[in-house]
Order: sequence, then structure tokens, then C-alpha cells
Amino acid sequence: MSSDTSGEDAQTDGGKPNDGEIKMVTAIVRPDRLGAVKQSLAEAGAPSLTVTNVSGRGSQPAKKGQWRGEEYTVDLHQKVKIECVVADIPAETVVDAICEGANTGEPGDGKVFVTPVERAVQIRTGKTGTDAV
Repeated sequence: MSSDTSGEDAQTDGGKPNDGEIKMVTAIVRPDRLGAVKQSLAEAGAPSLTVTNVSGRGSQPAKKGQWRGEEYTVDLHQKVKIECVVADIPAETVVDAICEGANTGEPGDGKVFVTPVERAVQIRTGKTGTDAV
């Protein structure tokens, strides 16, 4: 990216270059921490994200419950999956923002994964690569 901005479209995610690469940051966190994570991401300059409701199990202990006299075990906990694709913001900045917003210090806070994005295409305009982000 050159310093000459004439004729270039501004990137919506702002920030510093990410070595010209596109990264996808995926986080699985507690649903009640979603608001704090969104706020942290907005402050970090990464407002674009996708949120999906998911279930899973990890190190968080199973819970036992009772319904209509029958005991049952809940070992799949409700979580939210947050995906954030960035090109101009360092992935580490996004990871730090997610960790800051999601951390409660208890088991089950979640995990964050960073993966390279091989190709990106914006459907409406046909832009590709970092221009599509």
C-alpha cells in the first residue's frame, strides 16, 4: 500500500498493515461476554465481525440438572463464535481485543484461533484480496 491515497478506496478496518496478508480471527466465547468483545473490537478499529451461536465442550466442567424427575448431564455448553477478517489491522491487535473483552478468569472463557485467508472476493463489486476486506 502506498502513501498516495488518490484513487485508492479507504479500508474499512483501518489500522496498520498486516504484511499484506488477510487473516481470519475466530473466537469461541461465552455468550454473556459478546457485548464486551464487540466493544473491545470497536475500540481496536475492527468493527466488522460475524457472530454465530454454537455449542461445544472443552475444559469447562459438565453440569448436572434435573427435569421432570430425571437427571441429565449438560456437557455441550452454549457459546458464540466470532469471526473477524482483517487485512490492515495486525491480527495480534484483534486477538488482544477479544481476550480483553472475553476474559473472566474462569474455565470456559473460550479460545481464539488465527488462520490465513487464501482468497477473498467481494460479491457485489468483484474486488479481490485486501480490497475485498
